[in-house]
Amino acid sequence: MRYIVLAVIFITGCADDKYDVGYDDGYAAGYNTTCKIRATMIEGDWGNKSYSRGYAEGQAAGALACKSGSE
Repeated sequence: MRYIVLAVIFITGCADDKYDVGYDDGYAAGYNTTCKIRATMIEGDWGNKSYSRGYAEGQAAGALACKSGSE
């Protein structure tokens, strides 16, 4: 029984955590925009706080990577 409860908590806790997706989208957009490569298709789940936070952090990291010449 305890394992079922833990599994449910784990699954529901991870279902809304879209930080990684947001970070990846933001990194690609930040890198591509700063380096003037191309427009980037993103998921854009702005209603999800962890997606938005990940996007902002990824965008800053992507832009910095472009400016520093690394990927």
